[in-house]
Amino acid sequence: MARIGNSALDVFPLSLGGNVFGWTADEAQSFAVLDAYTAQGGDFIDTADVYSAWVPGNSGGESETIIGAWLARRGRRDDVVIATKVGSHQDFKGLRADTIKRGAEASLRRLGVDHIDLYYTHRDDPEVPVEEIITALDALVREGKVRAIGASNISAERLAASLDFSEREGLARYEIIQPKYNLVERDEFEGPLADLVAARGLSTAPYYGLASGFLTGKYRSGATEVYSARAERAAGFLDTESGPKVLAALDEIAAAHDAEVGTVALAWLAAQPTVVAPIASARTAEQVPALTAVAELKLTDAEVAALTAAAS
Repeated sequence: MARIGNSALDVFPLSLGGNVFGWTADEAQSFAVLDAYTAQGGDFIDTADVYSAWVPGNSGGESETIIGAWLARRGRRDDVVIATKVGSHQDFKGLRADTIKRGAEASLRRLGVDHIDLYYTHRDDPEVPVEEIITALDALVREGKVRAIGASNISAERLAASLDFSEREGLARYEIIQPKYNLVERDEFEGPLADLVAARGLSTAPYYGLASGFLTGKYRSGATEVYSARAERAAGFLDTESGPKVLAALDEIAAAHDAEVGTVALAWLAAQPTVVAPIASARTAEQVPALTAVAELKLTDAEVAALTAAAS
């Protein structure tokens, strides 16, 4: 278990992504995935109010609703840490104070809970002062509706301003960030943002931990077509300079550990400074063990360095 920032939240070192619930996994499949994840000791479930509005016929909130139904059916509320996000739902766009408040109330209803363990701003809203955003989030914490707050998709400059305001005013502060970060997509996080997170004692939960499935190794040159709603994006990494080199390095290290390629990719993420739990999703229960196995796989410094070099 690992602690999120300076919060009171301790979590399993692999966060289960809920973006597929209501998209490529219906309710029954989603329940099976959640059951398999928690059976392996997992307790950190990530979703957002907008999941999965991109599916024809959906409007957003489908993932939260499925998770809420699972919590009620299984009686597991006290066993798991639920993270969700505000700012991207069509009815709650942006990060004005009133939007944050109404978005949280809607998420609480869909999840069927009285508090959200970890509440992220989904995407920064540069038109709204950080003072307004943080004050609104702090109010939710003070009301007991949110335990800790985080930020997804935020610049180093806005994160620093937010942290400074929280410290100056004695308000709740961001304890974790959620950036896009994996072996083949490193630029958005590494550098000033990663340095700031480390310097200020925050944690990181990277999304797209498996690069839309590319880092599972199932998308290769000459491979037969793989069913996935994200196949086109994943296969595109084969055309990059680093993609094939990363797969080759992953294959070698996976063989040495008798592990799945995807598990090794997640283990590289888990070995990075400040990373508390990579986020990865599963469409079926059978895909879960390769994700949760990251909790037991510890790469050597040489293996981490070899993967980093392949990805450079």
